[in-house]
Amino acid sequence: MLETLERETAPDPRWSVLWLHGLGADGHDFLPIVPELVRRDWPPLRFVFPHAPVRAVTINNGMRMRAWYDIRDADLANRADEQGVAESVAHVEALIAREVERGIPAERIFLAGFSQGGAITLAAGMRRSAPLAGLIGLSTYLPGAQAAAVPPDAATRQPVFMAHGTQDPVVPHAAGEHSAALLRRHGFAVEWHAYPMPHSVCAEEIADLGDWLSARLGA
Repeated sequence: MLETLERETAPDPRWSVLWLHGLGADGHDFLPIVPELVRRDWPPLRFVFPHAPVRAVTINNGMRMRAWYDIRDADLANRADEQGVAESVAHVEALIAREVERGIPAERIFLAGFSQGGAITLAAGMRRSAPLAGLIGLSTYLPGAQAAAVPPDAATRQPVFMAHGTQDPVVPHAAGEHSAALLRRHGFAVEWHAYPMPHSVCAEEIADLGDWLSARLGA
């Protein structure tokens, strides 16, 4: 089981949000988002921020860092190490299973991720036979082999929030748009947002995500 950081918005949470960080970061990266995102009328939530495994990253001269998979090439079609993607999806499934064991059913668990973490979020969501409450992919894309997969019918019942910067030099805006369109073709309901920003997160994005979550939390 991966090491994680946790924050609960109130005692006895009834919903969980698993949030996957980007390349070279760790679970601390999105902790500050909790007070910015959470609204007073929401039910109690547990935020879980896992640390990705440490591995050598080819595109960074083999430097070891926290990464959900090796990045072999800048080209998105060949970027993701598929074995690493599969291993990280398995780690995520173990975290989801732990939340279920703690009393939060899959349909009340959101899976979120930024950049590399978002790629794992979408890859894991594509495989789910027990739908989650929703998938959140920020500044990200669907990895190559996953893009070619056909998801189970149950997976397409998961609503998806995707957001991207129009000036993103790391994961091009067009790649995010393409992934959103592909998910829609598979039958996913995707809410897409674009903002005039680079590879980052902005206040307007957090507000839009909050609106999307409110609709699903019944708040």
